[in-house]
Amino acid sequence: MAIFRRRPKDGDEAQAAVEEQVEQQVDQGTGDDAQAAPGDAQERPARGPWDAGDDATPLPRLDLGALRIPGVPGMELRMEVDKTTNAVSAAAVSVDGSTLQLQAYAAPRSEGIWDEIRHEIQQSVVQQGGAADDLPGPFGRELLARLPARTPEGRTAHRPARFLGFDGPRWFLRGVITGRAAVEPDAAQVLERVFGEVVVVRGTEARPPRDLLTLTLPNRQGPPVEAPAAQAPDFDPLTRGPEITETR
Repeated sequence: MAIFRRRPKDGDEAQAAVEEQVEQQVDQGTGDDAQAAPGDAQERPARGPWDAGDDATPLPRLDLGALRIPGVPGMELRMEVDKTTNAVSAAAVSVDGSTLQLQAYAAPRSEGIWDEIRHEIQQSVVQQGGAADDLPGPFGRELLARLPARTPEGRTAHRPARFLGFDGPRWFLRGVITGRAAVEPDAAQVLERVFGEVVVVRGTEARPPRDLLTLTLPNRQGPPVEAPAAQAPDFDPLTRGPEITETR
């Protein structure tokens, strides 16, 4: 049973226009106008990720709806689309061959859900033939996983992945780091900095726990552009399906 429901799609006929809008947001900082939800404002925490009601670090950020992501030099932004609902389901930032996938979910007001989700992910990885260690990290507990993968020669191998989680006020942010940054601390610094500077815009509407918060393409109106479906693997926490690409 999938812990988070995601089915990605590839391609975007409007790529050129969207890339131009993304570049403008990063350069001009127009995406960092988060508004606080009534009744949810809190004192500024020691560090991010940030809530929309926090006094977040003043940085230019890309406005992706529920997520506002800082732009970093040389990054590539990819948006993932759910095949069933045609809704944007995740954002992925790639830098120097490593990738950070980001998703935000609704959570109860009274308690966080990362402890529970982390245990479920760990069980799922083991059931798929991999392994996952629960370790301390820069944002609290995280999972260092070794996910099963098939080589071109047909042999079974393992690829590393780091699962990050952060419980905010009525929301939960999940990040998955793959590539060299999953195992090399120096390579992870940029993506860790991106994760720590994300602003989550939860909104005030009632949502059930684990409900995926709505993401949008930068400055795009209406539903995402249709694109051919990509084949998704059985184990979905690391599934990626490019929808738009932007390189700085």
